Amino acid sequence: MQVTPQRIVVLGTGGTIAGRAASARDNLGYKAGEVGVDALVQGVAAVDGFELATEQVAQLDSKDMDFGTWCALARRCAHWLAQADVAGIVVTHGTDTMEETAFFLHAVLAPVKPVVLTGAMRPATSAAADGPQNLADAVAVAASPLAQGVSVVFAGAVHSAIDVQKVHGYRLDAFSSGDAGPLAYVEEGKLRVLRAWPRGPALRNANALPDPADWPRVEIVLSHAGASGAVVHALVKDGVAGIVVAATGNGTVHHALEAALLAAQGQGVQVRRSSRCLLGRVLPQAGDRLPDADGLSPVKARIALQLELMP
Repeated sequence: MQVTPQRIVVLGTGGTIAGRAASARDNLGYKAGEVGVDALVQGVAAVDGFELATEQVAQLDSKDMDFGTWCALARRCAHWLAQADVAGIVVTHGTDTMEETAFFLHAVLAPVKPVVLTGAMRPATSAAADGPQNLADAVAVAASPLAQGVSVVFAGAVHSAIDVQKVHGYRLDAFSSGDAGPLAYVEEGKLRVLRAWPRGPALRNANALPDPADWPRVEIVLSHAGASGAVVHALVKDGVAGIVVAATGNGTVHHALEAALLAAQGQGVQVRRSSRCLLGRVLPQAGDRLPDADGLSPVKARIALQLELMP
């Protein structure tokens, strides 16, 4: 009996991996989101027993990522994950907000099947483009029975959507999972697993998200030497629903900023403390007056709080 191959679906959203420059020597002066996903997958060999399918969901520079694109991407992921012959999904994405999109998908999908984000630090036209290898690695992870849930694959490492952060603006190995460490490495198309894939229930249903125009407004403020409460007061006056403070150290906040945040909290604004430190997490203590962000980075804490505040 002939066995029908399973599919890996590659969803394109643009980014540097789809960027084009005038010269193959130019790795900086390019325009992101120029090359279609069909062209990106050409030359990427399918894993034995799997076929590649493609869909262009968006075509943008990920610095300009927006809620509408997130909703569209989440719904297309949910659609494909529900297909019995789809083993996994790969999302090509710009690096600037990849960690945010990965966490958002983790929070609204919580899939058993793998959803793998990848991209590039050099455009598709570069003489030494890194996109093709990253894409091939991502396909290998999406096809692996060892993978599950949402991850980021970059420079041979597999990162959890919960822990991953972009840590370098130029180097090819631009992502890290901090002190949690990567989930796995991709070595010649095979996974070497280091720790368990995080799992958990979805915070929201991807197909039941409100219109992006109705998402609650949550902003991030930074605690620093000489900080004041002026920004917080302005945000409260402007009707903000939530504020995440990127605090110093283990969640410490400048006294003037803290006073403004406590006042905002007293007026019904939801406040969460994250840390501006790359490593570690805010460890809560008895008597904390500002809630911590449950170990999330400031940008991910913002997403979590938005989802929490949605009607």
